[in-house]
Amino acid sequence: MSALDPADSSQLSVLAEEIRHFRKKNHFSLEQLAEASGVSRSMISKIERCETIPSTVILSKLAEALGVTFSQLMAPAVEREIVHIPAARQPILRDEESGFLRRCISPVLPGRGIDWVLNTLPPEADTGNFVAHRRGVEEYIFVLRGRMRVSIGDQRVNLNQGDSLYFQADADHSFLNLGKTPCEYFLVIDTAKVRS
Repeated sequence: MSALDPADSSQLSVLAEEIRHFRKKNHFSLEQLAEASGVSRSMISKIERCETIPSTVILSKLAEALGVTFSQLMAPAVEREIVHIPAARQPILRDEESGFLRRCISPVLPGRGIDWVLNTLPPEADTGNFVAHRRGVEEYIFVLRGRMRVSIGDQRVNLNQGDSLYFQADADHSFLNLGKTPCEYFLVIDTAKVRS
């Protein structure tokens, strides 16, 4: 389970509405989305009814099955080209089990394929496994502070503060904090090639 941070029932409502919106846009029943994502029908139903908050791993599975970015599930789309998002309005998801904190800092703009996220991993914590994205999805990482290990399929890469990494995200991947202090890193998920 995860908890949105700050504890904001309106953010939970947005998440529930966006999952329902994209499920219907894709003409998925609850059963069809469960089958496509590997997330149980009962869990999806509870999320849509605001009865539970999904972990980041569950959200990544739903986003992938729905063909959207993580940020698109966390905030409704806006139409403006210039978008200011105050820190207090940036959606934050906290995974209660690991303490993994994910702050969505990119606006959700129609037709854009960039998801920019500031992640914080507690000491020696890991994110859990993120399912492979569709072919063409690329991810970029920049480590602001700390040390981390990125696992992509069967490959492992250790990153230190100031290091960056690019990878094609069509393999399962996960992130592990190697240190005894929080690891903070930017993650950019680029789905532009999938959309074109």
